[in-house]
Amino acid sequence: MTDAHLPAAGAIHHVEIWIPDLARVGDWQWLLQELGYTLHQSWEHGRSWRLHHTYLVLEQSPDLTADRHDRRAPGLNHLAFHVHDESAVDRLARSAPAHGWSLLFADRHPYAGGPQQYAAYLESSDGFEVELVAVRRS
Repeated sequence: MTDAHLPAAGAIHHVEIWIPDLARVGDWQWLLQELGYTLHQSWEHGRSWRLHHTYLVLEQSPDLTADRHDRRAPGLNHLAFHVHDESAVDRLARSAPAHGWSLLFADRHPYAGGPQQYAAYLESSDGFEVELVAVRRS
């Protein structure tokens, strides 16, 4: 592998998220596959999806201390993903409820992050937030 194909030093290798019920991993599976991730690993208590050099792990751990994520507590607030363009943001926001996600800040959508950013903010049934940000074309 040439240096041009290696991940940049400091780039995220993976993120692991503990979810309360692996049966609801389908919410994430839909979203990650829509974003171009492919299933990387699967085991009794978890799954992972990869996109290039980065992967996202979702696992139901026996060490969980809560049954729902609180994005307002210390820890992870949200994950933000680039999407191709504004039409992709709109398509994902429309499709999300059928896959266990709800639109946050609907009264300000798609400019809840301000007029310079076209994005959808989604919340999973377990309380995890993702931000889907349109890549702006010049």
